[in-house]
Amino acid sequence: MLETKTLDKPDERRDFPRGHLEAVHLTGLDFAVGTFEPGWRWSESVAPLAGTTSCEVHHNGYVVQGRMHVVMDGGGETEVGPGDVFVISPGHDAWVVGDEQCVVYDFAGSMANEYAKPAEG
Repeated sequence: MLETKTLDKPDERRDFPRGHLEAVHLTGLDFAVGTFEPGWRWSESVAPLAGTTSCEVHHNGYVVQGRMHVVMDGGGETEVGPGDVFVISPGHDAWVVGDEQCVVYDFAGSMANEYAKPAEG
């Protein structure tokens, strides 16, 4: 199998307050680029769409630009910035730190499939 796509023509784009997600879907991989503007916070910008109190998506990511603070439901927290590679389990909140937009590549697959999709029902 050989499959390629370009982010210049994403399969979909999801807009949410103070940000958006562009994704390509390939066999075995959904790849997303998330762009989060200053003032973005998951619990304010995405929670109303997701219908959950914290983000329930697993993320494997890489920060291209900007900074983001992440707080786990269990209390652990960290801040990620340019060049950082991260794994974040479901059950967290996050927000942009500072006045620069944060651009994140998510290559876990689940972000592109589920992130910022309106809750069913």
